[in-house]
Amino acid sequence: MPPKVRDLIQQLESAGFENRGGKGSHRNFVHRRSSRPITISGKLGDDAKRYQEKAVAKALREAEG
Repeated sequence: MPPKVRDLIQQLESAGFENRGGKGSHRNFVHRRSSRPITISGKLGDDAKRYQEKAVAKALREAEG
């Protein structure tokens, strides 16, 4: 069972990412150590797509340093 969009957002926020807003169901997260923003789309209760999971994992690795 894939994680929900809300789970990905919680992971990003707990790692220090900041929600910079977005249009519609898109949210842009930035971190001072990450090279670029990460965009998460979808409603909070939607299943996360595999590419979103990979993008979050990569962003979390970059933010660790």
